Amino acid sequence: MVLLFLVLMLVYFVIPLFWLVVSATKTNDELFSTFGLWFAPDFHLLENLHDVFTYDNGIFVTWLTNSAYYAVVSALGASLIATLAGYTFAKLSFPGRELVFAIILGSIMVPNTALAIPTYLLLSKVGLVNTPLAIILPSLVTPFGVYLMRVYAEQALPDDLLDAARVDGASEWRIFWSIALRLLAPGFVTVLLLTFVGTWNNFFLPLVVTNNPAYYPLTVGLANWNQLSQAFSGSRILYTLVITGSLISVIPLMIGFLFLQRYWQGGLTFGSLRS
Repeated sequence: MVLLFLVLMLVYFVIPLFWLVVSATKTNDELFSTFGLWFAPDFHLLENLHDVFTYDNGIFVTWLTNSAYYAVVSALGASLIATLAGYTFAKLSFPGRELVFAIILGSIMVPNTALAIPTYLLLSKVGLVNTPLAIILPSLVTPFGVYLMRVYAEQALPDDLLDAARVDGASEWRIFWSIALRLLAPGFVTVLLLTFVGTWNNFFLPLVVTNNPAYYPLTVGLANWNQLSQAFSGSRILYTLVITGSLISVIPLMIGFLFLQRYWQGGLTFGSLRS
């Protein structure tokens, strides 16, 4: 019974991706005249890819580059900040530690959409609206990442090891960079993947803080194409561009998970075995 349930869930999650792959091989007319979950007689994936990368002077390449830049910088920055904060809360003592951590935990409950307008007003005051920093800076704040790294650091870093390093004369910065960061690598990668996916798929924040197509990520750019395809009958050809562009947009996420899954799995299974 459990196996059957898992198979049904697998089919449920795979069907949308399969439909995306199949639809990316069709022309605009074939999208509406053939069965959605199977290929058309003719294979047009290469032509669709060419159209995506050349339409409107290759604006899709700009959006793809923007998404990669936003996601990589945000993921690395957020992971480093969360690791530093988690290590500090887990292994260092300072006045108000639990109060500050409680405030961070409480901020997890605040939805990002509720912060969009205040974030826009704040960025507008400092002149960062319609710039890459308007997307990157808010993405560096990950309360859940701080919580995750604190819990992980409490289990992954033996106090005896840190005390031995202090006895040897190592500074707190040296202990973190040379010892703690290496042991926290699985947790670091977990936060990195979560932040990368979140930033890559982020739609509402870039929609609010950018209005120049040159700064759009893929999410906003493809949504713009989709609106154009629905608004004017003469733009229906954009349906194939939207579908093929969506297929391209999921490939970096799949590659990232495939290359980093061993670290991620190590972080998730840490503590499941007792010595």
